Amino acid sequence: MYRLTVIAVGSLKESFWKDAISEYAKRLSPSAKMRVIEVAETPFKSAAEAAAVMRAEAETLKKKVPDGAYVIALDKGGKKPSSEEFAAWIAREGEGGREIVFAIGGPLGLDPKFVAGCHAALSLSSLTFTHGEARAVLFEQIYRAMTILGGKTYHY
Repeated sequence: MYRLTVIAVGSLKESFWKDAISEYAKRLSPSAKMRVIEVAETPFKSAAEAAAVMRAEAETLKKKVPDGAYVIALDKGGKKPSSEEFAAWIAREGEGGREIVFAIGGPLGLDPKFVAGCHAALSLSSLTFTHGEARAVLFEQIYRAMTILGGKTYHY
């Protein structure tokens, strides 16, 4: 069983994203132990505070990462694997029981130094998503990866 954790800055506000993620989490339960850890956003008033805000959020995220975990930052500059490549990535890093952590930043994104300190960075798309959309897409892609690894017909 895979151990996958999403550590996200901020909480979901829209019920439809919560419902979608809940559905994928339920579907994932036979093959992966999923958990979500939400940390508070750092309030800011202007873009001039961006670097300090991202640094503060990065420090909070770091404290939630379990020892020995393989950490993947969700970042626009990250790898853009196919679904099959993503599944192989999860299999390679998680099959031995190692926990895989996906880190999602707040409205300003992740601190570049935090991203550089992660094992890898993942971009879900060249498009920009809201926080809720990004989480839902991530959960769907994790579910898709599990179906690929399990030889199921969800992915064509």
